[in-house]
Amino acid sequence: MSTPSSSSTATTTNIMLAIHEKKTLPTDLYRPLRNYIVFNYSERDAQTLEDDLDTIKTLRNQIERSSTLDSLPTRRDALQNYFKALISIESRFPISKEPDHVHVTFTWHDAFKNKNKASQENVHLEKAGVLFNLGAVNSQLGLGFDRGSVEGRRDAVKAFCYAAGAFAYLRDNEAGKVVVGGSGTVDVSVECVGMLERLMLAQAQECVFENTIAKGSSHSVCSKIARQVGLYYEETLAALNVAPLTQHFDKTWLSHVQLKAALFYAEACYRYSLELHDKEEIGEEIARLKSGIGALTDAKKSSPKGAAQQLLDAINKLESNMKTNLERALKENDRVYLMRVPTPSSLSPLPAFAMVKPLNMSEVLDASKERMFASIVPDSSAKALSRYTEMVDDIIRTQAEKLQQGSELARVSLKEMDLPDSILALEGHSVLPTPLWEDVEAVQISGGPAGLDGELQQLRDLRRVNNEFLVQTEELLQKEAAEDTQFRSQFGSRWTRQQYSTLTKNLQDRLNRFAANLKQAAESDGKIEHSVRDNMALMCILDRRPIESALPTLAKPMMSLDVNEDAVVGTLKQSLVMLLLRVLGLEDLLKDKKRKDDILPKLMTSTGSYEDLFRKEISKYNHICEEISSELLAKRQVLLHIQAQNREFAGTFNIEDYKAACDKCYKQIEAAIAKYREIKENINEGLKFYVTLQNWRLEAIKKNLERITRQQKWDQQINELMKAIEALPEDPKELSYAQEKVKEDVGHGSGLEAVEKKLEKDRTYSSREQGEADWQLASETDLQDFHYTIFEHKWAGIH
Repeated sequence: MSTPSSSSTATTTNIMLAIHEKKTLPTDLYRPLRNYIVFNYSERDAQTLEDDLDTIKTLRNQIERSSTLDSLPTRRDALQNYFKALISIESRFPISKEPDHVHVTFTWHDAFKNKNKASQENVHLEKAGVLFNLGAVNSQLGLGFDRGSVEGRRDAVKAFCYAAGAFAYLRDNEAGKVVVGGSGTVDVSVECVGMLERLMLAQAQECVFENTIAKGSSHSVCSKIARQVGLYYEETLAALNVAPLTQHFDKTWLSHVQLKAALFYAEACYRYSLELHDKEEIGEEIARLKSGIGALTDAKKSSPKGAAQQLLDAINKLESNMKTNLERALKENDRVYLMRVPTPSSLSPLPAFAMVKPLNMSEVLDASKERMFASIVPDSSAKALSRYTEMVDDIIRTQAEKLQQGSELARVSLKEMDLPDSILALEGHSVLPTPLWEDVEAVQISGGPAGLDGELQQLRDLRRVNNEFLVQTEELLQKEAAEDTQFRSQFGSRWTRQQYSTLTKNLQDRLNRFAANLKQAAESDGKIEHSVRDNMALMCILDRRPIESALPTLAKPMMSLDVNEDAVVGTLKQSLVMLLLRVLGLEDLLKDKKRKDDILPKLMTSTGSYEDLFRKEISKYNHICEEISSELLAKRQVLLHIQAQNREFAGTFNIEDYKAACDKCYKQIEAAIAKYREIKENINEGLKFYVTLQNWRLEAIKKNLERITRQQKWDQQINELMKAIEALPEDPKELSYAQEKVKEDVGHGSGLEAVEKKLEKDRTYSSREQGEADWQLASETDLQDFHYTIFEHKWAGIH
């Protein structure tokens, strides 16, 4: 056996390709974007976004500047930031030749044929140029690391994978849009950036191979990794040999890629042959070595001139090692093994193992967290957001309905099993049905049966007050009737006032009805008091606090037939707890996820279909929906267990007898509530009757005070007239003058006649008012007339 030589790969160090950046012409983004904001929004918005506009201007200037002025990491960061800014611009500012759009022309040169260039009013050309340069900068970074160390090789792998990711992102998202936008350069075509992605992966895998050799990995591992390097180079070579790339690249590129593909195929054969030799599979070893040597020989003959000497030296070194091993294997086979050597066409493909992949640039270039131009939200994004919100609301509504149905099913099932009420009753916490408990609570809040005595006392007090008023009114009427009889007897025909019994007939009738009503009310009050006494024993249950203390109790059976009651109860309680915990908080979790689900920034930076974005974002709710379905299924299973456990519980604790006792107690409480409400309603009607009478009395007192005030003014005038009459002179001349004076004061003919007419008018007015007034006020009106009769009596004596 011979050991492999590392010199075959040592000379390949630094033999890799770097990609140069594309060149661009200066472009002013500041002024066109600001004009668009002013025209479509407002000057104030433009002033608010001034910092963002300045940032765009600065980033574009950095891209235009020569790449030699900045370090590669700085250049890479500037390209990333500018690309994110372009995503923000794309979703808010339409850039095209349309009249109402932003007019900006971007110009980019071909990276491989600098004389070729493309100019478009299309943001996708700008994005394609930035992505290409991002891949180019990372290829240069990968080439610049010291691959003589483990860390250097790892950093190189990352850089090349980053570059491959940039080219893949350009191929999938922007290359096709550049062609649609107009003429573009070959370097950003789908074919070219796809080829560059394969090339970067080949160089990344090559760095992994170098690291594998340095670590001394097995021949099998080295062979698989080397074969994958060769496959990546073969794919790159295939792309370079078809249009539009056939004549676009320098011959040295074609030679380099072709020789690399052959080199690593041969390297894989060489490493695989070493493993075969260890297994003493000499026949296949000879075939693999011949295949690898043939590939190297063909590549050297057919590849264009211009390959790097280091690469050629590596090929020659590997070819020499393989020939040495082939010569040794042939001798051993001829002398010892005598195995048949298979033909190359009969050999199976060499196994390969990819250790690298393009970096996911969607995460690196995610602009959803960028706040640039955040205040500008186009209608299309707002409508898309509204649609997405409806989709999320539909999910939440559907899941909430499922949860509600599950909860309702559990509630109904537990209700049918009298759970958890029977468990609570066993623990001394019996409960009333909710409607019945609410009725009892309402009764207790209103005072309960114990409060009826106080309300009955109110009825008695109000009845007493109204009876006293009735007596007072009757005495007043009797007094006025006696006075009327006295004056009628004294003055005879001169007493012209209407008969008092006629005058107060309506008043007396209403007073009689009032007395009858009071008598009937007293009888009703007596019936209420009798009903309270008769039903207090029934209603006293409503005064129990808490009312649950009046319910029957559930206890363990007096005799146990080898049944562990505690175990039965404990198992049932545990199942109930499990049922309650199921799906707990899942609906809140859904709503919380929606509250935090801010998709607008992603909508504003999305470069693909909204539908694709919606499907991706909606998938965030899938695991919660699946969890809800799983929990509801588990909840139904728990219910089935509870049903079985409850049957055992009911049999152990004789639940049927307990339920019968509870039903009897419920009916007693319901009957007590009905009787209480009946009595309470009757008491309220009585209180309303008496209070209404009191309100009438207060109104009568108010009107009577107004009459007294008017009467006092009239009495004052009468006194003045009386004084004038008493002062009449005996001289006729002077008497005639005095009569004229009275006439002027009263306005009714001569003095004495005027006084009589005035008194007669007032009596007539008073009588009419008495006939029309309410019975409460009529007696007070008669008192006023009584004052008039006194004055008339005085006048008759003078006359």
